[in-house]
Amino acid sequence: MRIPAVVSVVFVGCLALASPPAHAAPLSVERSLRVVAEVVEYECTTDENAAEKQDVKINIELTMPDDATAGQQMSIGWRGTYATGSELRAPTDGLGDVKVYAYAAFTGIENLTSATGVSELVSVAAGQIIPLPQTGLTLKTTSPNAGTATVRPAAVNIGPSPTAPVIQCEVRDATTLTTYTLDVAQDTQTSPTPSPDGTVAGPKPTRTVTATVTASVSDAESDEDGLERDAGAAQEVDTTPVGGAATGGGGEAGPDGRMYVLTGLAITLAACAGLLLRRRLRSR
Repeated sequence: MRIPAVVSVVFVGCLALASPPAHAAPLSVERSLRVVAEVVEYECTTDENAAEKQDVKINIELTMPDDATAGQQMSIGWRGTYATGSELRAPTDGLGDVKVYAYAAFTGIENLTSATGVSELVSVAAGQIIPLPQTGLTLKTTSPNAGTATVRPAAVNIGPSPTAPVIQCEVRDATTLTTYTLDVAQDTQTSPTPSPDGTVAGPKPTRTVTATVTASVSDAESDEDGLERDAGAAQEVDTTPVGGAATGGGGEAGPDGRMYVLTGLAITLAACAGLLLRRRLRSR
């Protein structure tokens, strides 16, 4: 009874040692999707003698970002090491205070063509190997649009600035290089809002209406009459006494109105005088 138990324990232990951890496979798959290593062949020329060429091989490792977003700067890791016997060497005059510029090429997304990384300043004596950055470079770019792009290693230049290279290294047979997928997500903060029917609402069209107005003589006269009436009404309102009603009349009634008032007053005075005279006659 003891021997079978011991055999079972030993068998289970061997299986545990032989089996890899459950998480090992997913990690290796994820890394193979994000990190790419490939030997890239270059043809390098100098600005002094374009006919003098150097065949250079660089083992380039690209590390893809997994959070690329349209409208935001993204970074691609670049690390290069020379293949033995295929190093890039400085020209006969040497190099002083130059930088290494590395590029990656993109296809598949409109207005996204390349990413650029730059090293620190280096000085190299004539005929010596131009060192590549030991810690690698960070290639930066910004995609204006979302989508899926393919990425591959591109040129490597040496010079004081990216627009004034002293040595230019172009990829040989770039179409034969392995390309790798890079997904660029849409920025949710700037993405258009879909309408209820599922379509994306775009800018409304602008309508321009041109109207031609021709003024006749009668229209001009009527306008002048209207302005005069408006001016008269405004003058009447302005001269209304404080506290009075804005009717345009009142204290400045015409002469016909005053005549009626005076006539009535004269009749009233005559009647009063007659009554007084009548009383005096009776008292006598």
